[in-house]
Amino acid sequence: MWSQRRVVDYGLAKRAVVRSLHAGQASRGDVCDAQPYLLRAARYFGQPTERLCPVCEKENVTNVTYVYGDSLGRHAGQAKVASELAAMAHDYDEFRVYVVEVCQGCSWNHLTVSYVLGNGPPDLAGQA
Repeated sequence: MWSQRRVVDYGLAKRAVVRSLHAGQASRGDVCDAQPYLLRAARYFGQPTERLCPVCEKENVTNVTYVYGDSLGRHAGQAKVASELAAMAHDYDEFRVYVVEVCQGCSWNHLTVSYVLGNGPPDLAGQA
């Protein structure tokens, strides 16, 4: 995405959760706790992937994308499809995007990545 910046990848946290599940330090109920709203969002707004669920290893996970930001008004906190993000990046000031992977079979869910979009001011970090 043309204005994507300040990317945070939560892959290490995900691996730690999966590792603790396989080591018996966490139960499946602890990690497979997707709320009904999240499961519905995955069904209607989710983007299917080719990645197997790390817990049940039976179904592919679905990415659900949420947007948050003061400039979004009524759109803040809503699930969006990827095609809507490009238009929103042009139409709105800075806003944050969160991508959650969800298994509709076992209810696994985990935040995978977050980033900032929008036509707000460019990042000045590292510039002198």
